[in-house]
Amino acid sequence: MKAAPLAALLSCALFLGGCKKAFDAVLGDPLRSYLLANPELLEEMATKLQEKKLVQQSEEARKAIASNRAALERDPRDVVFNPNGKITVVEFFDYRCGYCKNIAPELAAMVRGNPDIRLVLKEFPIFGGASDLAARAALTPAGRAGGLAFHEALMEEKTLNETAIMRLSAAAGIRADAISAALRDEAITRQLADTRQLAQNLRIEGTPAFIVGDRMIPGADLEALKAAIEDARRGPLKRPG
Repeated sequence: MKAAPLAALLSCALFLGGCKKAFDAVLGDPLRSYLLANPELLEEMATKLQEKKLVQQSEEARKAIASNRAALERDPRDVVFNPNGKITVVEFFDYRCGYCKNIAPELAAMVRGNPDIRLVLKEFPIFGGASDLAARAALTPAGRAGGLAFHEALMEEKTLNETAIMRLSAAAGIRADAISAALRDEAITRQLADTRQLAQNLRIEGTPAFIVGDRMIPGADLEALKAAIEDARRGPLKRPG
């Protein structure tokens, strides 16, 4: 019954066309009174609007992912764990991000226990100089050779400052002069800049953020990540080219 009066009011609006003055005179006050008398409609309208926005954002994310697929999944400069896995998971992360650190143990266990999961790491240092230093240490040849163990060591360090980074790097066999060279390495600088641009293309502003197939999972939502991986397992799988 409530929909009928509202429909009648909206019909008046259509009949009046673009005449704002007539609209306000005939429809403005009655519509306002009706909505005040039925406030639950406003809640329903807000819910519908939010649902519409989420659908739109999801569609925009799918298009952006499709347009940047090669850069996301097949950049030869990226550190990749389980390179022969069929299901590609891309992670944008910062070594000083608390949420990234919280999810890191589960993510490492997932990679170790599921050889079909191909994890692509996107170094996205957004928390200042120490973050940049950690990313560059990880992208040195010795840092890459350190594999998942060095990645975990950086993630497990609660206070990741310059002193801690140098200590962990030395333990992993990364020389201090190699890190100094990485700070001036144009190739690493270009890689980090390209990742920032990629994040901008995808409207990623924080860490962590995950991409699985055509789905984006913002934040440390482990259950959503697992669900996306299971969906990928049930769907068509592609080996990295």
